Amino acid sequence: MDYFIETAPLEKLQCDCLIVGVYQDQQLSYSANVLDNNTQGLIKKIISRGDISGKNGETLMVNAIPDSAIERILLVGLGENKPLSGKNYIKALAAAIISLKKPYLKSVVCCLAESIVEDNGWQWKVRQIVETFSDAAYQFIETKSDKETESKLEKVTITVPEIEQVSAQAGLLQGKAIADGVVLAKWLADLPGNICTPTHIAEQAIELGKRYASILADCLEEADMAALGMNALLSVSRGSRQSAKLITLNYQGGEKNAKPIVLIGKGLTFDAGGISLKPGLGMDEMKYDMCGGAAVLGVLQAAAQMQLPLNIIGLIPSSENMPDGDANKPGDIITSMSGKTIEVLNTDAEGRLLLCDTLTYTERYNPDVVIDLATLTGACLVALGRIPSGLLGNDDELCNDLLAASETANDSLWRLPLWEEYQELLNSNFADMANIGGKDAGTITAACFLSRFAENFRWAHLDIAGTAWRTGQTKGATGRPVPLLSQYLINRAALQA
Repeated sequence: MDYFIETAPLEKLQCDCLIVGVYQDQQLSYSANVLDNNTQGLIKKIISRGDISGKNGETLMVNAIPDSAIERILLVGLGENKPLSGKNYIKALAAAIISLKKPYLKSVVCCLAESIVEDNGWQWKVRQIVETFSDAAYQFIETKSDKETESKLEKVTITVPEIEQVSAQAGLLQGKAIADGVVLAKWLADLPGNICTPTHIAEQAIELGKRYASILADCLEEADMAALGMNALLSVSRGSRQSAKLITLNYQGGEKNAKPIVLIGKGLTFDAGGISLKPGLGMDEMKYDMCGGAAVLGVLQAAAQMQLPLNIIGLIPSSENMPDGDANKPGDIITSMSGKTIEVLNTDAEGRLLLCDTLTYTERYNPDVVIDLATLTGACLVALGRIPSGLLGNDDELCNDLLAASETANDSLWRLPLWEEYQELLNSNFADMANIGGKDAGTITAACFLSRFAENFRWAHLDIAGTAWRTGQTKGATGRPVPLLSQYLINRAALQA
């Protein structure tokens, strides 16, 4: 979809549908009141007979507007006539776009940015329209013979006062960049494992480097990683016929010598569990074990589109985890790039083996901060459900910055403790550490494991196992945490100004 900012009066705009807000107790928003005056009191008449109550997220499509050039009006409930919370504003937007998934609608005008939202101005409101509409309109049709999409919507015009045009345009730029990054992450993650292999992800990274002069993309092959001593990472790919890759994206938007922000995304394109084989039910969803890597690509693309004045390194360790005669076995001991030895008690705890060598490799960039993101533990889903991603880290300032960004982006985080007492659960009789800590505190012990390879820099870990994809009837990737990390980078860029 294409998005535009418009400052002209409503009566001068042409579209298939106008979207306006209504409040509870039969109260109208400014634009709804304008339309009511231009349609001989139609909207008040509809509300008075109880067709829509104005409850937040409620919608009503008005298809017949007598004696008017307006073809349709979508009424969207905003709740009580008072400033909306950010979440309720987004809830109203989501309800609107779901109601617009009609094959006959190609262009709409959205007036919902005029709503007053707590602690947020026009830039944020416009951005959320773009992000929310784009997210809801996304459909994966790559592997379908029928490429027909549910929605034909092509153009969304967002109305703003002329005095707010500059702010709205900034929100439009950010919203389009983040929305495009989310779509890239979702599309890659939704691809099946026989198409989206480590090589395919590497090719997408190279393509990104060709599209943006500010991004340099490169890839380490297995021979390169072996020469560096990345035995933990390479142990994961030994059971697969697909070669492992360590994909690098170097975005240079800041000063030449400025320390980079490093983002590491787990890129396991299929996880059968290795010798510690997963149950067959639901194993198809293990194509989503590369959502962290997909999100890194999405975030780097968004940064390049916004031309953020930062230096960012994206690292994606990518592999498959398959059962084979040469695969890791429970009880094997491997020596990581750092020299620390690891007893593999469960081959299905493989993501941390990819990440630990990548964290060691990160030291060569002399990073300002390092953030890894991974669909790492089912325990995070048990602990937090599918609403927030888990956050752990060794630096309070970094973690607080991420929490603040999550609030703005509506991409929730919840911080878990990383106390020294949990480290004891990783004790091994035969190696420096085990790769699992037992049944207790699985998300925390996984982060404890990673923390041993992040001692030389400020580091945060995002466990996105519960938030990176949906299951059931709405199965598919969510694109999280692209909005969160994009907001974190926007905030960092603002500090540079």
